[in-house]
This record gives sequence, C-alpha cells and structure tokens, in this order.
Amino acid sequence: MFKCIGVRLPFSRFERELVTEISVAPAQLHPNSWAFIKAFGILWGYFGQPPSVDIFLHFFEVKKQGKSLWASLRGIAGRVILPLFQQSYKGWKGKFFKVCCSEYDQTALDDFPLYWVEEVKLTKPKSLDELPSADRKICQVLGSVGGFDTSILISREHDAEGLTRYISIATTSFFNLFMPPLFLLVLCCVNDLSAFLSLMC
Repeated sequence: MFKCIGVRLPFSRFERELVTEISVAPAQLHPNSWAFIKAFGILWGYFGQPPSVDIFLHFFEVKKQGKSLWASLRGIAGRVILPLFQQSYKGWKGKFFKVCCSEYDQTALDDFPLYWVEEVKLTKPKSLDELPSADRKICQVLGSVGGFDTSILISREHDAEGLTRYISIATTSFFNLFMPPLFLLVLCCVNDLSAFLSLMC
C-alpha cells in the first residue's frame, strides 16, 4: 500500500474522516479500497477542492468479505467513477498484523478505530437527495464524465503536467458532446471545481 498506492502517514484529513465515518481500522481495508481513497483525493486535489466524504460515499459503499474481518469499498452500480487498481491481489494479507484484545481504552484512539472491528458498519450509499445542492451538482458532473483510471491517477500524483494532460483527455469526449467550443476554451483555463460549476450553472 505504501509503495504501490502511495498511502502516507499521517493520514490526510479526508482519509481520517472517511475511516471514522465507516468505522473500520485502516489496516482492515482491502488495498483496492485504499487505492480508491487515494485516487479520489488526487482527483479532488487537481480540482483545487478538499475531498468530500459525503460525495465519496455517493459513489462507493462498504462491503464485508464473507465471514472474515476484511472490509472493502466498492463502486455503486451505475455510478462507477474509479475502476479497481488491481484485479487480483496475492500475498498481501501476510504483510499485515493485527492485535486483538478483549478490553481497550477508546480515549486512546484518534477518532477512527485502530483495533479491528468485528461488526463492520455497512453504510448505505448516499443518494443525491441527501447531499447539499453544490455536492449534487458535482456528483452529476462526475457521473456524466464516465470515470477516471485509478492506477493512472495514482501514478501521476506527483506529475502535475501528466495529471493535467490525463484528466483533460479523460474529460474531452464528454465535453465535446455536451458543451460548445467556446465553453471548452474557457474550461481549459479553469482548475478549480467551484469555478467550473459556476460556469455550468
């Protein structure tokens, strides 16, 4: 996770808020789930906005892996904006360790659980009606674009030029179909999601 996906400590505010909201220990999440979180944060950073937990949970839901304690984040059917980072992970479980105890002091925890939880909080995906107006517009735009490649976003986290080029290409087909050329010219100069949405309204 640290080498391939680029997860870093301490966690970002978005990462802390998300694992707190879904109430699972960070090491309890499948690596592909961390890739979703990382790519989502990179995408939002490109648009000059702090990542939103509510918007993330509109596109993803928490699933438990059978009877195990592992938890996964999965894209909602019809709302998938990020594909799996890897189709198959092998041997990764042996690289984690867990500490279990019958009693623990919750005051020693930093919001999210550091211990593995037995009852994973299976959050329902947030509907558009549950989101503020601005967040609804963002979800509608992202859903219309058609998605981004998780692995490419992660690989270009520290390559601003490459990231800009990729996102421009990824969104070109959508904008060519639904927006006039003059608007596209203006959009090329916009790197802020709020400004982008104000142009659309």
